[in-house]
Amino acid sequence: MNYFIGIYEFFSTRIGAGIRLCCALLCILVLCGLHGCGAQRASPVQSTRAPVAAKKVLESAYSQIGARYKSGGDSPGKGFDCSGFVQWAYKQQGIAVPRVTTDQARAGRLVAPREGLQPADILVFKSRRGPRGLHTGLYAGDGQFIHSPRTGERVRTESLEAAYWKKTLIGARRLIK
Repeated sequence: MNYFIGIYEFFSTRIGAGIRLCCALLCILVLCGLHGCGAQRASPVQSTRAPVAAKKVLESAYSQIGARYKSGGDSPGKGFDCSGFVQWAYKQQGIAVPRVTTDQARAGRLVAPREGLQPADILVFKSRRGPRGLHTGLYAGDGQFIHSPRTGERVRTESLEAAYWKKTLIGARRLIK
């Protein structure tokens, strides 16, 4: 504590009020920055109980948070549409997944959406009328999923408890046991 008093006295006698304020703000920023040093936050992937392959699929998916949406996109360079994103995340682990949502909605085995979802399960949403009005994403655990939503948006996580997603979720598919 005496150290801080000494610093205050030095600055209060040597420099003007504006510079003192700037120095105080700088000290606060440095202390705030140091507060997190050495602390590691567990990623959502690490905290789940899931098969290793499922965790790796999710790690790939999380690495693309913020990637832009692109209709027909299936790579980080191009951007992703929803099914291209799901396919890409699985492909990084050597697991083949169909490219389009209607085929993804039939891949693997059916899982009841409200019963026992596991990380990396493909979630299927009915987003529009017609046979192709589907949207897919990946279940991330703890009621969250990761997806590439739509034009003008970026890959992100969302809650399955949000009214829209709760209303439109029609199924889930499991590719990893």
